[in-house]
Amino acid sequence: MKYKLGEKKGMREAYGETLVKLGRELPNLVVLDADLSGSTKTAIFAKAYPDRFFNAGIAEQNMMGMAAGLALTGKIVFASTFAMFATGRAWEQIRNSIAYPNLNVKIVATHSGITVGEDGATHQMTEDIAIMRAIPNMRVIVPSDYYETKSIIEWCSKNKGPVYVRMPRGNTETIFSNEEEAKFQFGRGRLLKEGSDLTIIATGELVPEAIKALELLEDKGIDVQLITMATIKPIDEEMIINSTNDYIVSLEDHNIIGGLGSALSEVITKYGLNKKLLRIGIEDRFGISGSASDLLKYYGLDGKSIFRRIIGEFKGS
Repeated sequence: MKYKLGEKKGMREAYGETLVKLGRELPNLVVLDADLSGSTKTAIFAKAYPDRFFNAGIAEQNMMGMAAGLALTGKIVFASTFAMFATGRAWEQIRNSIAYPNLNVKIVATHSGITVGEDGATHQMTEDIAIMRAIPNMRVIVPSDYYETKSIIEWCSKNKGPVYVRMPRGNTETIFSNEEEAKFQFGRGRLLKEGSDLTIIATGELVPEAIKALELLEDKGIDVQLITMATIKPIDEEMIINSTNDYIVSLEDHNIIGGLGSALSEVITKYGLNKKLLRIGIEDRFGISGSASDLLKYYGLDGKSIFRRIIGEFKGS
């Protein structure tokens, strides 16, 4: 096995720390936020490089326009706020001012998915992958832990063009031991374990839950292949095509419409693959208020619930 669950660490913290490191290396890197820098952790960069940090206030659409303008001057721009506000409120500006001219802006959103928790349905963004991957020129990336986040942000800073990165609010178990082990390969899935009975493809904060479900499945004698898919767009078609298992399960903290599961189904359809796909995520519903752990259980996205769902479907197939 090529994974282990480690201590809980925040992807947001990894983002803020990496921005400071990149600030030392890249003098033309600038960071924007929409009055949430304490939550997105861009405040760490603001403290280190106050002349290269811009708070747009509660004006996300303006922030994206500012980001576009700064990119046109040759800056490497990171723009951050909560996923709901970044992709929901500022979608038109992202589409027309950033993606259409293919500018070098990195939209890094925190507080994505149902695990935003107590803030409730208005803040639980479970549609952002769908609406961002539908935009031409936009790349969509979802890190699975603290160390992979660091590697992804490094990659974003050194590769031109628009990118959308989403990460959760809370701390999650680490999958990797260090940044080198978690080194990001754009457009490629990552095989964590071979298995001959079924394949689980997970993304983001559900990767640890996938591992918990995997261990329960293997106790039942089901040999599971585990793949993490950090790049949602462009999806790793080759890895999906080459999977020898006919049964695939997708796991995501996102609406099952338009996210990872939809991306996988598009590949299966495109190439006429003889594979059955079970999409596990938010079943086209709005969220409710509650703790992140309670909501994972309520929506069937914790390890035990995933295990029970797969057992029910797999044994009946």
